[in-house]
This record gives sequence, structure tokens and C-alpha cells, in this order.
Amino acid sequence: ESAALALRCGCDLNCGDMYRHLNDAIEQGLLDEADLDRSVKRLFAARFRLGMFDPPAQVPFASIPTEKVRCREHLDLALRMARESIVLLKNNGVLPLRKDLNHVVVVGPNAQNDVALYANYNGFSPTMVTPFDRILAKVSVGTQIHYGKGCDLWRDEPLSEAELNWCIRGDTDVVIAVLGYTTELEGEEGAVALSDGGGDRIRIGLPGRQLELLRSCRERAAGKPVVVVLLSGSPIDLSEVAPLCDAIVYAWYPGEQGGNAIADVLFGDYNPGGRLPVTFVASLAQLPPFTDYRMAGRTYRFMSAAPLYRFGYGLSYTRFTYANPKLSQAAIRPGDRVAVTVEVTNAGNVAGDEVVQLYVSDVQASVPVPRHHLEGFRRIHLVPGETTTVCFELTPEQLACYADDGTPMVEPGDFRLSLGGGQPDDPTAATCQVTLQVTTPTP
Repeated sequence: ESAALALRCGCDLNCGDMYRHLNDAIEQGLLDEADLDRSVKRLFAARFRLGMFDPPAQVPFASIPTEKVRCREHLDLALRMARESIVLLKNNGVLPLRKDLNHVVVVGPNAQNDVALYANYNGFSPTMVTPFDRILAKVSVGTQIHYGKGCDLWRDEPLSEAELNWCIRGDTDVVIAVLGYTTELEGEEGAVALSDGGGDRIRIGLPGRQLELLRSCRERAAGKPVVVVLLSGSPIDLSEVAPLCDAIVYAWYPGEQGGNAIADVLFGDYNPGGRLPVTFVASLAQLPPFTDYRMAGRTYRFMSAAPLYRFGYGLSYTRFTYANPKLSQAAIRPGDRVAVTVEVTNAGNVAGDEVVQLYVSDVQASVPVPRHHLEGFRRIHLVPGETTTVCFELTPEQLACYADDGTPMVEPGDFRLSLGGGQPDDPTAATCQVTLQVTTPTP
């Protein structure tokens, strides 16, 4: 039944083995051969468009020269991807770091770990740039750098006390702890070898003794800054991490140029502008039971408890302000579109990217609706003092709520539109608001 339902709903291709049951589904009357024919036609249409049945001379993909592999353009794109993905979660003013510091200590199981740069279904590069590689290259001549792994990535083994004693001394200016996960511990590719949940995670805290390592670094640093760089493909419980450090840089699995991107952010050669694409809960206790399929309490749209870091959140080395939110029409009918504009200014001293976000709240709905939902975003770059106007268009579909039977509808009433660098309830987002009225249609 599940295979038949998936095919009828438009899932033409299954990467597992469920679709071997399609013949049984046809025999049981759950599918028609016409349903199967439709999917087969779409799959072959895609293969035709790729040129898989044409002579190689007619297929542009078959004539890509080897010089294109890891060419300068592709390396620059890899660096841009890694830079723009980085999210600055915490900064009490220690970042960016000076390059002429006297003594920098880099610790952690991911500081020199190529695997921590990969994601699932990854390729390989002959030059994987680790965080330690580029931190070492970034600092000035004369700066001392000490590196120690400190602990294993995931094993419950004692810290390397002698190594930490040798690295962190009285003249240390900053400790950079590179922690997190790798795809050995989490991932979609079946039963990941070291995973505690077959690729899923049963716990979302730092694995192994990494938290203990961070506590040790905080104590040994004796008041000197501690910066945490995290590599991971999903949220980590940072409720115990945040109090132990002065800054948190979340770099995900950044690819072959990850080390360059991380060092650029740490030392101020790139101003981070990434935003969280997921919610970082304060703990698993904030989430409903896994077997509860109701939306209440799930995702930023329905979660009333304050998470540790919100969906859409991210800090910058500069400051942005929002002003003059405007609507092309203050009142519309249920089927109308409306333009929303806002002025954004870089009010700081550093050029940087801002991710302008538009959230919609249906404040008078007659059915259950999200607290608010993201309906537009733009990433813009502004130099200090520069102001630009950002425009979004809202369609009727983006204002819709749903009846119990799933029927979409746009109800008359007030809609609160919030524009800023994050969610409406994010105190760092500099959000401004405007109210849109949807009027009752005239007979």
C-alpha cells in the first residue's frame, strides 16, 4: 500500500527496494498500469534530457575537459559555499582575532580531521584544508601555535592531560577548540559505523569526552578567550557548551575549502552572515515524544518554548537596522497579491551580508495555524552606512490556512508581517512589523 500511495503521489523513483512490490500492488488493484507508465515516462524523459541515449559528440556533459576538475573557478565556489554557510552563534567581542597574537592554541579531534570536512555522498579532493592548516597559515610570523587533539572524537577515553599541559600555558592568548561530529557518527547512508542509532543520533550532545575537554580548556585558559568551532551536519545540544566559551562558530561539514573559510571568519577576513536552517533546542526535553505526530511543539512554527538558538538566527561583525516597512496595499481581497518593502542599513563599521527574513502571522485565524512562518528571504551585501530597499511579493498561497479536511483557504482578518534579520521574537534580529488586512469579499 505504501509503495502504491507513493507512486500515485508522484514519487517516481525509489532508491530502496520498496518498489519491487509494485506488481503486487497492480494485482491487488491498488495501482493501474497507467500509473506505472506515467512514472516510467517521466524517468526516461529525464534520461533523454541528460543525453544518455545520444551519441557522445552531441552531449555537452561528455566533453568536459579534465582541466575543469578542481579549476580555480570551482575552488573559489567551494570557498564561497563554505564561507556563506558558517553561522556565528555566539561572540562576546573576542572575534575577530588579531593575526599578531603571541600564542594561539588549537585543540580538538576535528582540528586536523579530513573526515570532518566531508558530508554524506561526498567526493574526495587531493587537498582537503583543515581548520588547523589555515589557522597556522593565517597568523603572523612570530606567532607561536601549539596543537593537541586533546581527546578522541567519540571514544570514552581519558583526556590527553600531558598534551594539554604542554599546549595551554600562562602566555596563551586564545584557545580554539575544534569539536563536533563526523559522518562516521551521523548520516543517511545506512547504519553508520560508529553511530549509536544506525545513522541517527540517540543523544545530541557532544560525543565522547569533548565536553570534558572544553571544560579543561576553560579552566587552563585562566580567563583567556576560548573559541569553539563546531563541525556537524545537524544540531548539537550547546546548553553546556555556550557558558564555557566566548564565541561559537558553526561550520557544518564545509568541504575541501572548509579550513580556509573557518580561518577567514576567525581572523576577520570574512564577515559571517549565515543563518540557522534548523532550530537548536536547549535540550531534547523541549521536543514532543518521537511517536507523537502532532505538530504542536515542533519546529519554529509551532514551538512555544524558547530554544537555545532559533531557526534563522546568526550573528555578524557589523550591525543592521530596519526601517519604513511598507505595503503596496494596506488591505487586499483573499485572491490578491501584495508587495512588502523595507529599508535595511548597515549601521556598523564592517561590510557584511544580511539575510532579510519575512515572517507571516495569521492573528485572527479560525483554525490552528503556526505562530509565524517564513515566506521570503534575501541575502544582501552592504558596506558601512549603505542603505537598500528589499522587496518581497506575497501571494494568496502564502497567506493560506487549512481546514480540517486539508482544504486551503485565505480567511479575512489581520496578518502581522515581520521583517528583520531573524524571527519576530529574536531580540538580535532588529525586526520591524506592519499589518496587512484581508477584507471580506463583496458578494
